[in-house]
Amino acid sequence: MNPRTLLADAARRLAEAGVESPRVDAELLLAHVVGRSRAGLLTLDDVADADAGRFDALVEQRADRVPLQHLTGRAPFRLLELAVGPGVFVPRPETELLVEWALERLAGLDGPVVVDLGSGSGAIALSIAHEHPGARVTAVERDPGALAWTRHNALARAGARDTPVGVVAGDMTDPQLLTELDGRVDLVVSNPPYVPDGARVPREVAEHDPPLALWGGSDGLNVVRGMLGVAARLLRPGGWLGIEHADQQGTALPAVIRSHGGFTAVEDHPDLAGRPRFTTARRA
Repeated sequence: MNPRTLLADAARRLAEAGVESPRVDAELLLAHVVGRSRAGLLTLDDVADADAGRFDALVEQRADRVPLQHLTGRAPFRLLELAVGPGVFVPRPETELLVEWALERLAGLDGPVVVDLGSGSGAIALSIAHEHPGARVTAVERDPGALAWTRHNALARAGARDTPVGVVAGDMTDPQLLTELDGRVDLVVSNPPYVPDGARVPREVAEHDPPLALWGGSDGLNVVRGMLGVAARLLRPGGWLGIEHADQQGTALPAVIRSHGGFTAVEDHPDLAGRPRFTTARRA
């Protein structure tokens, strides 16, 4: 079958379903089915009937708002490609900015100790380990479903000869979490649950992202409040904290961190679109 006809029809169906990037999603799905890169579709002259049938089924699922990354099983993040699927939060491009900030804080440190709280797919932890070889990174995840993906991706990256990342089953608000690292951690990073209860979110999020990765109480910051004590205990004096948040929390989250009393140099940072995206602070 003609790939251009298939793509035009798929893009139309996805647009009618309200998918934000219908043509791009259609191309990525077809590339996945035929085993090519998206750019490689430019030289594709024919699609076998069996592949066309698989493509049609995937387009139908995407039109039903199943996340694209669940359908391909992969999510690109900075220099990595991570395995994702049902049960784990799909990493977003905006989180890459938090990793960039973290790597800048770690520059010049030999064997820094890093903790990623609420690791999910492991995107933050594994990117830091990959881009700062020698970093001693621990990824903490509470949700058993997500934890399976954390471990899977950590094993895959270790097999790629990256710096190994330790994976720990635990709650980021647990006062007894990682007590063996008290006062020894150079950097704590987190993309915690921060969506206010009852907020409207896209179907891809509401129906497919795990609830434990989303909901953060009435103002979205309940988990963060519980996590700050853990972060303060783990960090050495002068160690850094970085926390992602929702667009509307660029004032509220810095205020929560300041009210804790254990941090200085509290600052909020925008994403590439200029929206408030993550807050950083330094252990007093």
